[in-house]
Amino acid sequence: MAPEKNSNGLGNYAFAREGRFCDLPDTQHGEELDMSMESDNNKLVYCVTDVPPWYLCIILGIQHCLTAFGGIIAIPLILSQGLCLQFDGITQSHLISTIFFVSGVCTLLQVTFGIRLPILQGATFTLLAPSMAMLSTPEWQCPAWTQNASLVNTSSTEFTEVWQTRMRALQGSIMVGSLFQVFVGFSGLIGLFMRFIGPLTIAPTISLIGLSLFDSAGTSAGNHWGISTMTIALIILFSQYLRHIPVPFPTYSKEKKLHTSNVYVFQILPVLLGITLSWLICYILTTYNVLPSEPSQYGYLARTDLKGDAISQAPWFRFPYPGQWGMPTVSLAGVIGILAGVISSMIESVGDYHACARLSGAPPPPKHAINRGIGIEGLGSLLAGAWGTGNGTTSYSENIGALGITKVGSRMVIVASGVLMVVMGVFGKVGAIFTTIPSPVVGGMFMVMFGVISATGVSNLQYADMNSSRNILIFGFSTFSGLVIPNWIFKNPTAIATGVVELDQVLQVLLTTSMFVGGFFGFMLDNTIPGSKHERGILAWNKAHDDESSNTLESGEVYNLPFGISSYLSSFSWIRYIPFCPPSEPDSLDGSGAHTNALELKQSLGHAEPSQISIGVAM
Repeated sequence: MAPEKNSNGLGNYAFAREGRFCDLPDTQHGEELDMSMESDNNKLVYCVTDVPPWYLCIILGIQHCLTAFGGIIAIPLILSQGLCLQFDGITQSHLISTIFFVSGVCTLLQVTFGIRLPILQGATFTLLAPSMAMLSTPEWQCPAWTQNASLVNTSSTEFTEVWQTRMRALQGSIMVGSLFQVFVGFSGLIGLFMRFIGPLTIAPTISLIGLSLFDSAGTSAGNHWGISTMTIALIILFSQYLRHIPVPFPTYSKEKKLHTSNVYVFQILPVLLGITLSWLICYILTTYNVLPSEPSQYGYLARTDLKGDAISQAPWFRFPYPGQWGMPTVSLAGVIGILAGVISSMIESVGDYHACARLSGAPPPPKHAINRGIGIEGLGSLLAGAWGTGNGTTSYSENIGALGITKVGSRMVIVASGVLMVVMGVFGKVGAIFTTIPSPVVGGMFMVMFGVISATGVSNLQYADMNSSRNILIFGFSTFSGLVIPNWIFKNPTAIATGVVELDQVLQVLLTTSMFVGGFFGFMLDNTIPGSKHERGILAWNKAHDDESSNTLESGEVYNLPFGISSYLSSFSWIRYIPFCPPSEPDSLDGSGAHTNALELKQSLGHAEPSQISIGVAM
C-alpha cells in the first residue's frame, strides 16, 4: 500500500477494476453482449511501449500520483509519532516533500533501468512495522515532554536533536538493510527465495502489517469519532456503493464537437474524495468555532488551524538532499528488523511485476528483468535512507489498479508521474498543506486502509487448500503468535536479558515486529510440516504468476535495457552469466515481429478518443 498490497499485485482498495472507464453499454441484451463487454474491457488503448500524446501523459501521470496519495502521505504521518514530531508541522511537511521527491526519482529509475513496466514506486508499509518497533524500544522512546504541545519548542536545539538522532538511526538501518535487497536482486537469488515461500508464509506476514497498526489507527480516529466515522463512511460510499455511477462531464472532439462523456470518478478517486470532503467539513466547523478551541476538550484535534503556521512558514522551494538530517548511524537491532521488511517487500514486488505485465499488454517478465527490478528497488530504498525519508520504496499496486481502469499501459505515463512527484517534492508548500489534515480524518483513512491491508494478506489463502487442517493450523497459529508475542514483549520490556546488550536489542526489535513473528512461524511450519504442493498452494501460486496474456509485445522490446545498452552488451559472450542482463538480442526484433504484433494489437482496439480518456482521468 503501498497501502500495502496482495502478493499477486491485485489487491487494491481504491479501485474496482471490473468497471469500465468510458461509457458502459446496456447490459440487458443477454450473455453475448456480456461476453463482448468482457472482451472489450480487456482491450488496451496504449500498450507498454506506446507513447501517448504529451498532454495525455501529464493528465494520466497526475492520476497515478493521486492513486499513491494515501500510502505516501500516511507513512510520514505515522512515523512522526515514533520520531516525536506530532506537534512539529514544519518538519512533517519536510518529510512529506522528501518522500515525494525520492519516490519520483525511484520511479524514473525503475521504469528506465529496472523492470521497465509502468509501475510506480513509493513508500512501503513493510518497513514501517520494524521501524516503529525499533523506535518503541526503551532506548528510543520519546521523552514525556515531547508529548505535550505546550512544552514543545520546535525551534529549540534540544528538540531538534531528539528527533534527528532517531531519524539518523533509522536512516542507517534502512540503508544497510537495503544493500541486502540490492545483492539479492542483482545476484539473481530472488528465484531461490521464491522456491520456499508460498501463500501460507505471505498471508500472515501481510495481514499482520495492518493488524499491528490498529493502535495507531485507533488513537488518531479516537480524537473525534464523529469525524473519523464520517471519513470512513465517505470512503466506503464512494469506493463501493457509487463506483458504478457515472458522472457526465463536458468533452470536446473534432468528430462529435462539444458533448458529454460519462466518467466513473467515484471509482477512480474514492479515498482522495473522502479525505478532501471530510477535510473541508472540518475546515468549515473550525471557521465557525463549532469544534472546541481549548486543547483539553475532546474534539480539539479535529480543527484545521492547529498547524496553520506550517503553510506560512514552509518555503516555496526546498530541494531535499542526502544527509539533510545529519550523518546516519547504524543499529544492529534496527538492521535485523529492517531485513524482515525487505524480504516481504521483495516477495510482494515479484507478484506486482506479473500483474502489471498482464494489465499493460506485456509478456510475463523474464528472470533478468525481475532481478533488475528487485535490485533497483533495493537501490531506491538505499536512496530513500540516504535522503532521510525514514522509509524505503516498493512497487505500488494502486498504480496497477489504475492501469485496469484507464486501459493505458504506456510506461511514458509513469515517467510523467515520476517527474511530477519530483516537482511536488521540491515545492515545500505542497507538503505543508498535507500536514493540516486533521488527526481524526487521518484516523478514518487508516482504519479503512489498514483493514484492507489485513484482508489482502488473508486473500492469499485462496491459492491454498483451506479445507486442510494442516493449513488452518499454520495460518491460525502464525497470525495469533504475531499478535500475542509482540504484545507481551511491549508489556514486559525488561523480560529479554541475555547479558549481551546488542543481542537484547536485536531480539527486542524482532519479537515486537508482528510481521516478522507471524512470517517466521508461517515459513518454518509450511516448509517442515508434510504437505503436497497442491495442498500448500504452491502450484496455484506459481500458475497465477506464470499465466501469459494474449496480444502481448515481444519480450525483448519491453524488458531490454534502453539506449541500445542491450544490443551493445549482447556482443559479449560473458553477458549470459550476468543475472540482470538479457542473454542475447531477441530474434523477433528484426523490424517486423514485435512491431507487427503491436500494430495488430492497436488495430484490434478500435479508435479510442484520447479526449475521452483525458477528461476521465483529469479528476
